[in-house]
Amino acid sequence: MAMIEFKNVKKVYPGGITALHDMNLQVEKGEFVFVLGHSGAGKSTFLKLILHEEAATEGQVIVNGYDLTKIKNRQIPYLRRSLGVVFQDFRLIPTMTAYENVAFAMRVTNIPERQIRSRVPYVLNLVGLKEKARSFPPELSGGEQQRVALARALVHSPPIIIADEPTGNIDPELSVEIMGLLTAINKVGTTVVVVTHEQELAAQFHKRTVTIDHGSVISDVSGWQANMVPPSEVEVIR
Repeated sequence: MAMIEFKNVKKVYPGGITALHDMNLQVEKGEFVFVLGHSGAGKSTFLKLILHEEAATEGQVIVNGYDLTKIKNRQIPYLRRSLGVVFQDFRLIPTMTAYENVAFAMRVTNIPERQIRSRVPYVLNLVGLKEKARSFPPELSGGEQQRVALARALVHSPPIIIADEPTGNIDPELSVEIMGLLTAINKVGTTVVVVTHEQELAAQFHKRTVTIDHGSVISDVSGWQANMVPPSEVEVIR
């Protein structure tokens, strides 16, 4: 079952700027996929189409069963609830604690407070931040803030996690830690898509790697073939 599908997608912005041109891509349920591309390759537009922040000029975008060329306004909140998004700049509310930042994501979708009190500590513990629940973002390291952002993305148990340059604002050691968490999340069946320009990061994890350039897929290789390492030599990220 495809969780994300782009069929002959073209996106042209006002002024005639073509961001995506004949993009075809399919991400199956339970896959872990890196989408690589330099600045201007079309990564941001790719994400905006998935989140339905922009509409395709031509072609078809299907996300978790929703055809975004036909989606009704009342369905959009349900689409977005099925997507957990981790942003490069964290987008935490600085006046809220780690607990409150995660809880807020549930409150805006009218989840009962009883469920919030049960679910939030669970996901904070999942990302190793049980002891930091009452800390405010300025009191947390960059890696800890990114883990709060990941907890917020996980709190609705979405079938798809989208990570936009998730390691862009943290040091290399913490990058491996965050990617290890995403790998663990994927192992329980969640589809994970990591959008990044960091080829070196993708090379460490031996997952399917899709490269886009000038708005089109120019390379799509899976697993160990992406990194020229035989399966028997793939390291387990703990």
